[in-house]
Amino acid sequence: MSAQDEKQESDKGFKKENLFTGGSVTASFFTGGTILGASPMFGYKLANWVDAGIAFNYTYQGRRDYIYFNDKLRQHVFGPGVFARLYPVRFLFVQGQFEHNFTHLTYTDPGGFKTKDKTDANSLLLGAGIAQGRQRGSNTFFYLSVFFDVLKNPSSPYVNNVYDGSGNPLRTDIVPIVRAGVNIALFQGNNGRYNEERDNGHRRPRSYNRY
Repeated sequence: MSAQDEKQESDKGFKKENLFTGGSVTASFFTGGTILGASPMFGYKLANWVDAGIAFNYTYQGRRDYIYFNDKLRQHVFGPGVFARLYPVRFLFVQGQFEHNFTHLTYTDPGGFKTKDKTDANSLLLGAGIAQGRQRGSNTFFYLSVFFDVLKNPSSPYVNNVYDGSGNPLRTDIVPIVRAGVNIALFQGNNGRYNEERDNGHRRPRSYNRY
């Protein structure tokens, strides 16, 4: 086997410099309510145009109806997830993330009586974002993205449930989820961006495609 064949074979295997970590914060605001959260992640660059990995989600949601009922809702949500991120161009991406979240909820009625409940729900977040500072050969950059939970499960932390005057559910509205975060390369060192290699005693930069 020639040296070129050996190099091509090694490029097909696992490369630790393709590992990355990081995470994002979540912020969404709507009438009478707030959603705040964090989502650390761990992933692998499968190719220059696609990443995949796992994430852990924590979300807090608070809501209060000051106008009609003067009731309050507080919930804490946590759960694992998996994601895939595609880059049609270097600085833009589309992403899908599936999560299974567990919710601890406390509801306080207008008289001050509290009701607690526990539930769980699946969420499928679809959206797009901007990768600021993403360079060819590097896994380190900042990003800003917007997602929507297309499953619209009433127990999802990413929706707004609307009720009538008797407390019966009327509808479930999708709420835009804004996430700002950072992608941090692991084990990349000085090889990530240039990955220079020897050629007849000289060092030459590796060629990269547009991603």
